[in-house]
Amino acid sequence: MNQLTLYNTMTGQQQAFSPRRKGRVKLFTCGPSVYRRQHLGNYRTYLFEDVLHKYLEYRGLDVQRVINFTDIEDKAIAEARKTGISVAELRRPVERAFFEECALLGIHLPDEIPRATTSVHSAVALIDLLVTRGHAYRHEGDIFYDPLSYDGFGRLYGLDMRHWPKKKIRFRRDTYPGQRWNRGDFILWHACEQPEGETCWDTPIGLGRPAWNIQDAAMISEHLGFEIDIHTGGIDNLYRHHDYTLAVMEGASGKSFCPWWLHGGHLLVDGRKMSKSKGNVTTVPTLLRQGFRPRHIRFFLLDGPYRDKLDLRTAHLEKSAGRLDRVRRQARRLFEGQTAGRGHGHDDFATGLRAAFEKAMNDNLDVAGAIDAVADHLVRAAGADAAGGMDALRRRELQRAMAAIDRVLGVFGFRSEDPPVQA
Repeated sequence: MNQLTLYNTMTGQQQAFSPRRKGRVKLFTCGPSVYRRQHLGNYRTYLFEDVLHKYLEYRGLDVQRVINFTDIEDKAIAEARKTGISVAELRRPVERAFFEECALLGIHLPDEIPRATTSVHSAVALIDLLVTRGHAYRHEGDIFYDPLSYDGFGRLYGLDMRHWPKKKIRFRRDTYPGQRWNRGDFILWHACEQPEGETCWDTPIGLGRPAWNIQDAAMISEHLGFEIDIHTGGIDNLYRHHDYTLAVMEGASGKSFCPWWLHGGHLLVDGRKMSKSKGNVTTVPTLLRQGFRPRHIRFFLLDGPYRDKLDLRTAHLEKSAGRLDRVRRQARRLFEGQTAGRGHGHDDFATGLRAAFEKAMNDNLDVAGAIDAVADHLVRAAGADAAGGMDALRRRELQRAMAAIDRVLGVFGFRSEDPPVQA
């Protein structure tokens, strides 16, 4: 199998991928903040991560993956207080919807998903290390990270540290709106006055809760260790978030944290950024009510370069759904006919299909090219079948190839070695 190449945000180049340890990949994929329901833009990121995970496995790699829940942060606490319910009550229906919608869209999740609230001890251990190593300090009870103490801060984004202010500035909130940089020290630990199960813990570093900026690092270090292979997320995480995680992990361990960083592009709606203020936030149930099937949604969100912006328009979605349905009908006619071909000709459609699929996917997960390859090979196979050249053996081999490919793409309806294809 040819080499897989991926676009690495860290280097700004598409490069041949190889894990630290042969045959094994440690993969972290940013999960949801569970104080509000996930929208289509979030699911576009989860889907590209899902395909990455499944294609690595298709290539025979053992993937150890972590996806996390951000279940305690400033926004969750504020929303819970606003609505008069607990944080647990706020997040419970959001988490339930996330699991249901991932199942609908064919997104595979690890058996266990760590949470910020179950990794407080790991966050405390990291903060203790950072204070000891001179990267973090206490101020008025809270604990902050000083980026100037860490050589190479901002290198993932490409931040010019020459413009970093010399005056001490501290940013106390978990997150800040907009795609800008907070040029100053970022918070790791929110101090509090009394222990409370949801928002304040009694720990060796005092009463408080871990800030958002330490949470991913805590869960990664606990479940994957201090050295991983690939870290993924949406492009918006390039502002502040991922460089903070990088600085925390390397500052605490002194080791090189992660060589490969992949970021998915934004989803627009009718050419505009999705936002509450514009009233164009679109969810999975919204499209289901419009008559689209889950496979149509998955196909649309995958059918294009994952790094590029994707514009969600009804006409675009209808065109994409029609294309998928045509390919599925072609497959159904081919595999349900089960004609006893005479075996004329020497085309090995299964081998050709796998090779074309792999060539596209090895080019930075070119799902659109992979889907084109499937459609093209089905048409050619149908022509051979009509001419009496598809014998039973070749048909079975092609079905197996389609099943293997669809375990990655998840849109054609193949779920076993000899699966029926539904209309």
